[in-house]
Amino acid sequence: MNQNLSEILNIYATQNHKAVSLYLLEQSKDSLIALFNDLLTTYINDKNSSTLREFITVNIAGYKHSPEKIGYNGYKHSSTVAGEPYMCEAKPKNFNSEDYNKYKKGDRKHSPAKLNGQGNFTDYTWGRFEKDKIANLNMLISGFVDGRLLYILEFPFNSSDFTLNLEQQLQKKLPNGDETNSYLRSANFTYKNFINCNELNICYLLPAIQLAEYKNYITHDFHQWILSKTK
Repeated sequence: MNQNLSEILNIYATQNHKAVSLYLLEQSKDSLIALFNDLLTTYINDKNSSTLREFITVNIAGYKHSPEKIGYNGYKHSSTVAGEPYMCEAKPKNFNSEDYNKYKKGDRKHSPAKLNGQGNFTDYTWGRFEKDKIANLNMLISGFVDGRLLYILEFPFNSSDFTLNLEQQLQKKLPNGDETNSYLRSANFTYKNFINCNELNICYLLPAIQLAEYKNYITHDFHQWILSKTK
């Protein structure tokens, strides 16, 4: 970690905001740039939190981010239809190239999961499934490599292939409906569960020449599919 960043974090946590301001004022322009870049790099690649990646996904897709832990990740108002806003649920996935390089060198047993439009709902239930269907929300699926955004794909939660996949997993785990203290720990999906949706919208996608730089971090079939969507 950048030494200046380490120092400012210690000051922020143990002193008042005035002390933080004084420390920053003493730094050169280059030091401040390096500090800020290091902070962004650390935060956006945090394996234990997707907050910043979630915010980027929601914001670039044209929604207003909702910081609350409970509820959907964002919303926006339709320009043509009055009433309730459109809600969205963001599922960002970040691929760490350092983990992949460790695998290639033999320092890691298993290759990290490559990007394939994947995502999941933790501790899922029939009740939550029905709530999500009623909410008529939109899904935002995004992929990052080392914090660099590659794509954002948007589609309605109620897409038939998507809901069928979730329903099948719930049926297998909870065949008799919801039970106390019983959950589907991870309801998973990939691009195969939504690519045939007629309402699929590509909110953001790197040009083909730049996507090629990341092909080792994306599954072959998904890489071919997103390449076909580039302009």
